[in-house]
Amino acid sequence: MAYRERTLPGGAVLWRSDAPPAPVTRRILPDGCLDVLHLDGRWVVAGPDTAARLHTSGAGAAHAGLRLPGGRGPALLGVPAHALRDRTVDLAAVLGDRAAADLAGAGADPAGALAAWWARRLPRLDVDPLGPRLLALAERGAPVPVAAAATGWSERQLRRRAHELFGYGPRHLARVLRLGRALDLARAGLPLAEVAARTGHADQQHLSREVRALTGTTPTGLLAEEAARAAQPSGANRSTEAPPGPSTTA
Repeated sequence: MAYRERTLPGGAVLWRSDAPPAPVTRRILPDGCLDVLHLDGRWVVAGPDTAARLHTSGAGAAHAGLRLPGGRGPALLGVPAHALRDRTVDLAAVLGDRAAADLAGAGADPAGALAAWWARRLPRLDVDPLGPRLLALAERGAPVPVAAAATGWSERQLRRRAHELFGYGPRHLARVLRLGRALDLARAGLPLAEVAARTGHADQQHLSREVRALTGTTPTGLLAEEAARAAQPSGANRSTEAPPGPSTTA
């Protein structure tokens, strides 16, 4: 199942995946983003996940999505990220029927509809500058006191704002982003002990505990899952360029 993505002006990421020939279950990894998706024939919003979840796509179900990193999701959708944490909801429930109707007539090109929808809204989009700034600090693994000092917020205020922008606090955001860095290195073939050292884990056991806590499996188990899927025409997971999907619907 082919997957393609590109970054649009304004920092959103547009992606699409072809339909799998048979039902496929993916482990969706957390990434601190909100997504607007055309998923299994429905327009939905996937909120930020605190940990991995499983999603099964039916045979013949192509997907497209607009990934909104750096706090752009709340700016586009008008809701705090924590209101959608660990949830997938109908787009109309978030935007209202009239606004969601912009995408409802997408026909056979949901990805094109998402790109046009984003372009229409981008000139009016008021992205909180704290979002990209906090994301950069979390990517560097800055402790909460350091991030608070760098942004001029108190630690309590910063936690509240992080929940609004990313769905969880700066410490958990840093853990999620470190997971992504660690898995990228492991996929590149680095030994897990070296991955742990490069990503600020105390040792390989610490890395394994973090991966299990955030994904539900071990680093070796996760890499084996991905290798098995790569050997079949059935796609990958969110962190390896495949679509997120719902575990609950409201």
